[in-house]
Amino acid sequence: MEVFNKTYTLKNCSFVIDSEKILENTNIVIENDKIKSIGKETEGDEIDCSEYVVTPGFVNSHTHSAMIFLRGYYDDSELQEWLDKMWEKERSASKDVLKISSELAVLEMLSSGTTAFVDMYFNPEDIIELSNNYGIRAAAGYTFLDKIFDPEEVAKMQRRLRETNLFKPIINVHSIYAVNEKTLLLAKDLAEEQNTWINIHLSETRREIYETKLRKGKFPVEYLHSLGITKFQAVHLGWVASWEIEMLKDSVTVTHCPTSNMKLATAGAFPFYEMMNSGINVTIGTDGPASNNSLDIIREMKNAVLLQRHSYWDTRIKALHVFKAATENGYKLLGIKGGLIKEGYVADLVLFNKDDLYPLKKDRLLSNIVYYATGENVNKIIINGRIIDKKFIKEKIHELAKKLNEVI
Repeated sequence: MEVFNKTYTLKNCSFVIDSEKILENTNIVIENDKIKSIGKETEGDEIDCSEYVVTPGFVNSHTHSAMIFLRGYYDDSELQEWLDKMWEKERSASKDVLKISSELAVLEMLSSGTTAFVDMYFNPEDIIELSNNYGIRAAAGYTFLDKIFDPEEVAKMQRRLRETNLFKPIINVHSIYAVNEKTLLLAKDLAEEQNTWINIHLSETRREIYETKLRKGKFPVEYLHSLGITKFQAVHLGWVASWEIEMLKDSVTVTHCPTSNMKLATAGAFPFYEMMNSGINVTIGTDGPASNNSLDIIREMKNAVLLQRHSYWDTRIKALHVFKAATENGYKLLGIKGGLIKEGYVADLVLFNKDDLYPLKKDRLLSNIVYYATGENVNKIIINGRIIDKKFIKEKIHELAKKLNEVI
């Protein structure tokens, strides 16, 4: 997709909010794909923004988009039994089913304000096409999973992926228990070769850390470090040891997926506050539509706060922390100057209906977005300066849902 080549002004936005500030009755000038100015200036076409609250775009930092076809399947089991059932179904899933599912996932994410996502599944070629077609930012790659795929074949296919304006290839490794050490080292070499990072489920369950300690004599983060693997995105981390937090300072990011963790009864406690205070980049993900089952990142922010407070018996994690994790920190993971509404930053924005965020008070606005709003309150999505029509998205979802029902 070409960069949207136009200058226009979002005029008189009711509120403009990011992790650094809240502004009232403000204009945002967008030139091509960037924010040119914020204030009273106007340029080009003027779009009335007085009925909207504007935020940066949200980043879903971990999902499995094509698992839409498994939504609602085998919901009531713990992780290992659940995984066995998922892998059994995935072995026979057709390319057509995966493509329709990923397209539905992209549309669902767009409709709830997700402007970028990190995907772990088996069809990154579809993600490249969908990213281009719908203008959403994405990071994806083929997934190393020794029980299903030959690692050398995965590496061969991975080398064919190319970065685009909207797409970033990454190295997906399902987990340290689903691949052997040789595969982990292959993934490490491939990440270095493609100048990218490894995305991996890590320290998700008590069973995982016990078995890793038994087999390798180390906890999961320690084990990766012993192999020289440091540039990775660690997802879940419900059972990370306190001394491993220091090691995670070398990581690209850590990603909290609270709803999935609760649904799959993985227990433990993601140490959000400790990692944030250690300078680690903390991000938020929905996980997949079979383990969540929603892809609404706005709902996920609320659950992130609530699970932290429930697990730690305190209120140290606040709405601002998860809002920053889902915006500014998500863009930091992707290496993109975004996630804040500032001059020179990418024009990735979400427009909420202001009348939905009542009472509309400046000091309650962030609370209303994190604790009250859902994707249903999103009216418009802007990515790279391009305005995406939500009505079109909704119509396309209904069309594709019928098609998916016919093929599964």
